[in-house]
Amino acid sequence: MSGLFRVVSLLEGLSYLLILSVTMGYISREYVSTLGMGHGVLFLLYCVCCVAAGSRDRWSGFALIMVFFASLIPFGFVPVELWLRKREARSLSTALD
Repeated sequence: MSGLFRVVSLLEGLSYLLILSVTMGYISREYVSTLGMGHGVLFLLYCVCCVAAGSRDRWSGFALIMVFFASLIPFGFVPVELWLRKREARSLSTALD
């Protein structure tokens, strides 16, 4: 599940940046409805995958809230990815011991 969550997190973060690109005028406003719908679907999928991955991997309540709030910040998916990689490396090292 965390692999799916990581992919959804990346796609949701990039779609958020695309929406901001429209706001800043880098992308034409004629794509707002298409980008907005795609981002909305990805955001909902992010929320579902966040809860599912948090439940499966036993994240603390604080971690779950922080991962959710990271989706509201531009480039917030980057620290989430780094945190997930760190957790994965830590779990692999304890599994090898």
